[in-house]
Amino acid sequence: MRTTDITLIPLVRTLLDGEGIDSFELDVNMSILEGSIGILPRRLMVRSGDLPRARMVLYENGVDFEG
Repeated sequence: MRTTDITLIPLVRTLLDGEGIDSFELDVNMSILEGSIGILPRRLMVRSGDLPRARMVLYENGVDFEG
């Protein structure tokens, strides 16, 4: 998932953690360097084996992870 919405990543991480799916946030340092004005997106990654289940969790909770 890629987003500039700073509230979305903690929500998604909480949903995934609740299902036992590990996630890892990328581009945090780049976002800090740009001054946290929200122009550089952050990415949230899961293991490839967890991807189908992670997508289902997000879909069931109404999280738009495609756009």
